[in-house]
Amino acid sequence: MLKIAIQKSGRLSEKSLEQIAESGISVANGDRKLVAQASNFPIELLYLRDDDIPQCVYDGVADVGVVGENVLLETGCALDIVERLGFGKCRMSLAIPKSEKYGGLTWFNGRKIATSYPKILQDFLDRHGVQADIHHISGSVEISTGVGIADAIFDIVSSGSTLISNGLKEVDTVVHSEAVMVGRKVALGQEKAAILEKLLFRLHAVQKGRKNKYVMLNAPAASVEKITAVIPGMKSPTVIPLAQEGWCSIHSVLPEGQIWEIIDQLHSLGAQGILVMPIEKMIL
Repeated sequence: MLKIAIQKSGRLSEKSLEQIAESGISVANGDRKLVAQASNFPIELLYLRDDDIPQCVYDGVADVGVVGENVLLETGCALDIVERLGFGKCRMSLAIPKSEKYGGLTWFNGRKIATSYPKILQDFLDRHGVQADIHHISGSVEISTGVGIADAIFDIVSSGSTLISNGLKEVDTVVHSEAVMVGRKVALGQEKAAILEKLLFRLHAVQKGRKNKYVMLNAPAASVEKITAVIPGMKSPTVIPLAQEGWCSIHSVLPEGQIWEIIDQLHSLGAQGILVMPIEKMIL
């Protein structure tokens, strides 16, 4: 049985459970118990506070854990990043009042910076030779400058709207973070390592499916060669002759981020009836 620690609540909890479910693993936890076992896969979920997950994995209470990379860096636990999970993306940035003129990191010398992540901030300041006073605060960091607690803040930024609403501007990004699965590979043992490998295989299939789209189109037979050069597919596109002479149906898989750019090219090559569909799982 592989024990996996995830957040019992918070921004990563729902996404963690969603990916597990999409991997075909059924975990019932209607009563929000702290421990829940899957009914069809050898894993057990431990629902913990995010700050506690790295230490629990390091101590062997859990075999692996899902946590924000920022939390891992702040705790300083010597754990391996087993997998980057592709959700919960954010950045950790320094921000100052909009009214201030910013000329670089030297601005922070002698200033007070409020943050919930003093270790990450101190490491960054030390690397850049900045001498600042770090004020550790547990929550509502963004109001610190407005109430006179600090001259600047260091905090998680997603859209930046919270900074704007509190009269702040982002001036330097320190860390990019996302949800990661962490563990101690050497401590797993052969049986649990095999379970983890099977789990990661399923997660990869889900993640790849989300990043790609299945595309079907009709095209003149004379354009097939040029079109297949634009949409090469996983190995090569599927080309099927249509009942109408001189026409083919072409099926392929395309990266989601390039869909519209490629569709413009397909149109110019005579493609018609283009269908773009989601992929639930993608196994290479």
